[in-house]
Amino acid sequence: MAPVKILVVDDDPAIRNLIHRFLSQQGYQVESGEDGQTGLELFEQLNPDLVVLDVNLPDTTGYKLCQEMQRRTGVFVLMLTARTDEADKMKGFAEGADDYITKPFSLVEIGARVAAILKRKRIVTPAEQKTLTFGELLIDPVRREVILGSQMVALTALEFDLLYCLASKPGRVWRRSELLHEVWDYEYVGADRVVDVHIGQIRRKIELDPNQMPMIQTVRGVGYKFEPTT
Repeated sequence: MAPVKILVVDDDPAIRNLIHRFLSQQGYQVESGEDGQTGLELFEQLNPDLVVLDVNLPDTTGYKLCQEMQRRTGVFVLMLTARTDEADKMKGFAEGADDYITKPFSLVEIGARVAAILKRKRIVTPAEQKTLTFGELLIDPVRREVILGSQMVALTALEFDLLYCLASKPGRVWRRSELLHEVWDYEYVGADRVVDVHIGQIRRKIELDPNQMPMIQTVRGVGYKFEPTT
């Protein structure tokens, strides 16, 4: 099996080289760049499975680069930054990031976060290959595509996983902590807001008629449930 490909983009050579060396030792194929332009060029050449991306770059922001990369493929993105403010973290998630680590960090934490994200790239077993159809909404887990009417809906990899998780069990009420465990595959201590941000992104993309009952409904004090409209 071909090794998983990871791109590291960080303007700090010490951090960049440390992460590059550590991930290479874990068996990943790793490339690294120091700015947005170099990162994008390497992205085109490598077609990585995951990008470890610093927010502050000399020629752009990690937020913009994350958006650009995810416009091209469904790549996973792990944001890396010195910012600890919750608003900055929520902005990163809103721009499509799958996870977010603040500096200083440990290499063990980097390894755990990378492994958890990549678990979502697992091969889908036949039992899981059920295409879900609700009226004009179609969710295909094999092609990882969502179609609304005749239009393809552009979801990030994490948004797709979250929507499929909810839609696969219509009517079930999910606690935020359950969704974190099910979709992210490990605990985010005190970060239930992450779920809210991603739910908001999905709603904006699939719930286009404000007069229609929303498919993803908030259960006050608990979490969310998926209620098909037809």
